Amino acid sequence: PYEAHLAALLAGEARRWPESTRRISELRLEIDYESHSAWFGGPSTLTLDIVDYPGEWLLDLPLMDMRYAEWAQASWADARRPHREEVAAPWLQSGVGYRPEAQADEAIAEAASEGFKAYLARLRAHPEAVAVLPPGRFLMPGDLEGSPALTFAPLDVAADAAFRPGSLGALMEERFEAYKRIVVKPFFRDHFARLDRQIVLVDMLSALDAGAAAVADLESALGQVLMAFRVGRNRWLSQFVAPRIDKVVFAATKADHLHHTSHDRLEALMRHVAGKAMLRAQGAGATVESMALAAVRATREARI
Repeated sequence: PYEAHLAALLAGEARRWPESTRRISELRLEIDYESHSAWFGGPSTLTLDIVDYPGEWLLDLPLMDMRYAEWAQASWADARRPHREEVAAPWLQSGVGYRPEAQADEAIAEAASEGFKAYLARLRAHPEAVAVLPPGRFLMPGDLEGSPALTFAPLDVAADAAFRPGSLGALMEERFEAYKRIVVKPFFRDHFARLDRQIVLVDMLSALDAGAAAVADLESALGQVLMAFRVGRNRWLSQFVAPRIDKVVFAATKADHLHHTSHDRLEALMRHVAGKAMLRAQGAGATVESMALAAVRATREARI
């Protein structure tokens, strides 16, 4: 809602920062231009569809190739890392009480899910960590807020665990697969399958402020997310049948919080953190760039 956001920023004494994106939002621009091509000259129109969505939803894309037990084991291993210890302690202490072999119980499933969501919320708010753990809809549910599709949690199991029918583990696994089927795959199919450009906005300054471990988490998350993108060079036919994302930009946001002489350093840091992901995309034939930018200039440089 571009006009509403602009009005909020310019509302005099009542001005406020617009709310962040909480669901799919689209804007269509029709650009009229004059072509000087020898073959296709004259007036033309370019239709540009801009699709915005909460960045947290990107975290879900790697789940499409994961089993529940793999995701659960990875979630617990991540929570036990030293820089997560303080934030994860309440969830780890409560989570050990949920036995995967126990009889399936909806009340227990809800309690386990709420405990895991509370952990993710604490992780997101903690100054020493960056929340880069899926499911992204647990952090930003959008239209699914309160839905049973979000009522599951990782149990402390091995990556190759199997669950007997009717057990709590089987219930969690079923909900996890339903989440992928109902939420993640339609999001990928309905939006990513038709994109040919991707801009990934990254809050590099918050990660840098949180420390080396948070930067490493961010680097890992960017690599996993890009693996889920359908990147590569578009051929003539693929543009109409199965378009690929042939241009990707990793943009470090809030650049105006730094002096303009440091913008090139912020861009270099962005390029370093996204380096592995960029090399993978370039290897597939896509064009990848990094930059530092600010959506709105919120600071003013001065000499005191």
